[in-house]
Amino acid sequence: MNTTTRGWINGMIGVAIFSGSLPATRLAVLGLDPLFVTAARAALAGLLALAALAFTRSPRPGRADLRTLLLVAFGVVLGFPLFSALALRTITSAHSLVFIGLLPLATAIFGTWLGGERPSRAFWAFAILGAASVAGFALSRDGSGSLGADALMMVAIVTCGYGYAEGGRLSRRLGGWQVICWVLVLSLPLSLPLSVVLRPAVWTGIPASAWGGLAYVAVFSMLVGFIFWYRGLALGGIAAVGQLQLLQPFMGLMLAAWLLGEPVTPVMLAVTAFVVACVAGAKYTATAPALDETGREIAPAGYFTPDESEPLASGEVGRCPNP
Repeated sequence: MNTTTRGWINGMIGVAIFSGSLPATRLAVLGLDPLFVTAARAALAGLLALAALAFTRSPRPGRADLRTLLLVAFGVVLGFPLFSALALRTITSAHSLVFIGLLPLATAIFGTWLGGERPSRAFWAFAILGAASVAGFALSRDGSGSLGADALMMVAIVTCGYGYAEGGRLSRRLGGWQVICWVLVLSLPLSLPLSVVLRPAVWTGIPASAWGGLAYVAVFSMLVGFIFWYRGLALGGIAAVGQLQLLQPFMGLMLAAWLLGEPVTPVMLAVTAFVVACVAGAKYTATAPALDETGREIAPAGYFTPDESEPLASGEVGRCPNP
């Protein structure tokens, strides 16, 4: 098996893992408090991240990186897990997956803002169209959601996009998955005590599916998925393998229907397809890539890279799947 094929396989595994995040969160919050789920998933992932960093002897971030790491933690350790868990108490995971299609755009918007770039008008047109389609879906009241839960999902997407964009500043020096690991480790002093304080008062009666959902989002969504994803990008090429992320909402909808028996309506599929098309359009109409002295493309502040030697093209959108 050649390197490119292995890259595609690793990338597809990573996307498949991330596609199960919201269905697994839905399972978890059906039996556990969303606050406990948020703290526990971060604590479990943080302990595994600590072991991974120790095993690989990854370099420590400097003091100057602390502020950025804390901002990343706000977005991807607290913001997205908490707000999505709160939303999934009252909406199906299939309904919530429509919003996930906006995450690449949110990441790109924050990335260009932090990088001081000026995207083209076409980029903003696609971004507005994608956001408007999701807003219309939320307001249509298709029977699978509520306005409050939809608002929580939008907050989750915005905070996650911001967290990814901030994390992109460190990825060239620390590496993509290493940034996530350091963020989780720095969150341990808060996530571990909160896990103890927020633990269920009564353990009997909690379904095994809830514990399984929690284990999945802690181990796979917040850690293992990133390892496969960034390995796929490094082996198969960022521009090629990165396109697999466009499949994530559709794979998530299939998992929601198969594992949870949730209805997937034609409206959900249509809106998701339109949002994915907007993401693809935004990718091809973004600002022209900046070049370094060797003629290689330089990634803006908003994108994680698999390693320092393969920077992302500045026009590439959506390199950060949801946690």
